[in-house]
Amino acid sequence: MGERGQKTQAAVLSVLRRHRRALSAYELLGKMRDTHPRISAPTIYRALAALTELGQVHRLESLNAFIACKNRRHDCTAVLSICDDCGSIEESEAPDLVAELSKVTARSGFAALRHVIEIHGRCASCGDGEARA
Repeated sequence: MGERGQKTQAAVLSVLRRHRRALSAYELLGKMRDTHPRISAPTIYRALAALTELGQVHRLESLNAFIACKNRRHDCTAVLSICDDCGSIEESEAPDLVAELSKVTARSGFAALRHVIEIHGRCASCGDGEARA
């Protein structure tokens, strides 16, 4: 990765870190146009792919959007709790859950390459303050 690519990654990561909710690639593009007027969608997608590979960004499959990784341990699978009301996202770790999921899929001969665990619901601020099962 060249110096320009690394600078683009740093800029994309900076924008994602300033937001509490996930952003699509085109939302990122819009937010970056003032400071990077020549930036293009393919450049954003390349930066997001590299940051995802490095474990610094999570791609939310259900939203087709991205969020900065809040966990410093990039080798762990994140459990992402997504508030359907305000869009906030909390990141947690559940290594036992991931190990159990891997055992379940391995029984059928399936080899998981990655885990994406997304849970949709309401955060404490939007809900009645009580966690729901």
